[in-house]
Amino acid sequence: MKTVLLTGANGFLGGHICRELVRRGYGVRAFIRPGADQQTLDSLPVDIWHGDLLDKDNVRAAVYGCDAIIHAGAVASVNPARDPHVRAVNIQGTATTVMAALQAQVQRYVYVGTANVFGFGSKAYPGTEQSPYRGRPYGLDYMDSKRAATDLVLDAVQREGLPGILVHPTFMVGPIDYKITSNALLLALARGHVPAIPAGGKNYVHVADVAVATVNALTLGRVGESYILGNENMSYRESFRLMSQTLGVRPPRLLLPRPVAQLVGWLGDRRADLSQRPSPINAAMAAVSNDEHYFSVSKAVHELKLPQTPIRVAVEQAVAWFRRHGSL
Repeated sequence: MKTVLLTGANGFLGGHICRELVRRGYGVRAFIRPGADQQTLDSLPVDIWHGDLLDKDNVRAAVYGCDAIIHAGAVASVNPARDPHVRAVNIQGTATTVMAALQAQVQRYVYVGTANVFGFGSKAYPGTEQSPYRGRPYGLDYMDSKRAATDLVLDAVQREGLPGILVHPTFMVGPIDYKITSNALLLALARGHVPAIPAGGKNYVHVADVAVATVNALTLGRVGESYILGNENMSYRESFRLMSQTLGVRPPRLLLPRPVAQLVGWLGDRRADLSQRPSPINAAMAAVSNDEHYFSVSKAVHELKLPQTPIRVAVEQAVAWFRRHGSL
């Protein structure tokens, strides 16, 4: 495989995947929306292709001459919880790339999903790639659409012979985040905008580790298999303390009981109904923060050689990058 079409190339993860592909000598065709911010790709020797994932002809043309596809393009918005645009891009956009991959007969198709399409667990019994989806009660189009897209890819593997491998990152932290995506939590802590600690927790991973494993999937991944890409399972109390120490700020001390979080989310929905604009938090987001989204990553470590950079290092590198770019 010499040339890879990468969708979502200008995103937080996409930029790191681009760098990893270039480092290994791959040619990269970076698929991004017209008018999208390209700072993540500045100075990288990649072929920029402007297009829309919902445009079948454009995607088919973009694949021409490529040996593989890494489909990392998606809309990750969770506010509002229900959003037709999220469903369209995440489901129909995936279907479009799958169709293009089959028509072009690429050697590999790597789909980038999310660990939330699997059932989460406790630290003692974390979720795995075999754990049934538990996200539907949240009512989040993001999670539901990513589960639907995952099923779409798996169906294409089984029915049409798509040479597909699926990688599913957990919560990513690290540098080079021009759009300020998952690192928004870090900046909120720095600015004192996190008043309390939710009851739940999540799995954290260095974004560069995810990029390494995603590129490894091109040659190491088994067709039809899914891999959770993560690292450390941490409660919000633990992760907030770690981030605050690195930032040099006082961590939040107030614990947010589950019923209070639910009430805050409900009030956020009512506020959004009245103003016709999303509130800072909705009921779905509050419900997610109440749960422990812990996962096992042993399969990806073993088969995709997923690195396990300490999360403290990921946070330190993110903080240093934001300081250099004037966000802190």
